[in-house]
Amino acid sequence: MEAVANNLASADKKYVKTKNLILYLIGIFFYTNMTGMVGSYRNAYLVNVLRLEEEQTALFNSLTSVICFVLNFFIVMYIDGRKMGKRGKFKPLALLTAVPMGILLVLSFWAPPGLASSTLFIYVVTVAVLWGVGCNFGNSVNMICNVMPPNNKERDSIISFRSISSAVGNSAPLVIVLVIGLIWKDEGTQYIIGASLCSVVGIITTLIGMSAVEERVNYTTERKNPLVGFGDILKNKYAWAIIISDTLKSFRNISNYMGPFLAAALLGSTSKFLLFGLPTGIGTAVGMLVINFLLKKFNAKVLYIASGIYSVLANTAAFAVGYFYFKNPSTLLQIIFIVFLFLIGLQFGASNLLPSMFQADVLEDIEVKTGKRLDASLPFVISIGTLISGTIASTLAPLALYGENSIIQYIQPTDLDPNPEQSLQTKILMLFFYTIVHGLMMFLAGVPFFFYKLTGQTKEEVHQKALAMREQNK
Repeated sequence: MEAVANNLASADKKYVKTKNLILYLIGIFFYTNMTGMVGSYRNAYLVNVLRLEEEQTALFNSLTSVICFVLNFFIVMYIDGRKMGKRGKFKPLALLTAVPMGILLVLSFWAPPGLASSTLFIYVVTVAVLWGVGCNFGNSVNMICNVMPPNNKERDSIISFRSISSAVGNSAPLVIVLVIGLIWKDEGTQYIIGASLCSVVGIITTLIGMSAVEERVNYTTERKNPLVGFGDILKNKYAWAIIISDTLKSFRNISNYMGPFLAAALLGSTSKFLLFGLPTGIGTAVGMLVINFLLKKFNAKVLYIASGIYSVLANTAAFAVGYFYFKNPSTLLQIIFIVFLFLIGLQFGASNLLPSMFQADVLEDIEVKTGKRLDASLPFVISIGTLISGTIASTLAPLALYGENSIIQYIQPTDLDPNPEQSLQTKILMLFFYTIVHGLMMFLAGVPFFFYKLTGQTKEEVHQKALAMREQNK
């Protein structure tokens, strides 16, 4: 009875100071600013600045995905096998990776002049692999929010704030590159200056933000075979809902790939991708606030399924508006299309926020059943499916986008024609991939959660058992 009373009391206690939470969220914002720079513009850098052939770009995406996955296999075993020291388990890793991530960000948008085609390809692959390794260690900044408070109410609140900060930070490079583009018209110059700014600010704020956090969840000090931990995850039925969902969702990479090129085709420059990304980013932030409100009335499972259905409707409507705009351009249709980009962003609020909560709940379920905290191993096992689907999507995207036998027939820039005019069919096909394909993948991602039962009373019972186990391990 005493243990139950203590658990109930700890469920209402606030552990994380507001000042520390703000510093953490600032660190998250600018760390994601660094990763968002690569996510938003590296593909455009390879195609439009380095002008790799479509086969090289496809091979680049395949190699970097597979190599990083293999390396991550050993990285997650190391992370989950680490003992919790005086500064925690994840905090030291987050602090150590800040500077290397900043350096690799700059190198991701700079190549030594005069490299031959094959040497250039080896260089960009090497940098990308090192960047992927850095991201695998750097993901500790996100894992920390699962262990800052021991109670799930405050944990879910911190996850929500972290997801909002991360989503906005991910879109910030769009603003940075747009502003730089007003001064420097050369696309390569825009990217290297943007990467340098994101790097310097990202390093400083990440170090400050991670210094302010404290890990409070107790871990067992018993050494266990990490391979057995992978098996524990694969035996968990709730984990499988996330694995299948994320596998399906990662096929949307082919949609994300098209964004900067669609901006170049419609607006004349990839730097103006902000005009697509900003309304979607604002919608994402608003969507997260809406989801937080709706979580008071509905459980996460219902909201995630509903968001998938909504995504199909919103993206289909956006495609229809864009299609009619291409046929009969007008200011009114432009405004309506921007509105629908905002509406699409509302769904991103659910897809960015709710999976983090699902993973935190599954971590506790596995902890209760096995006595192990597998904060790094669970995302890795989930990534097995996303590796397959994401690699397929990233490999097919450039082959579909440009080249002699491509579906879309996007025309690469040249020195003589840095902004080639794209055909109407090319624009429509890019819009189709950017909207319809994305909506369909998000709908399919919600289907596995029809079978997900770790909600409501079941979730609370698992959490109370986890709290009791941690008390025994003190």
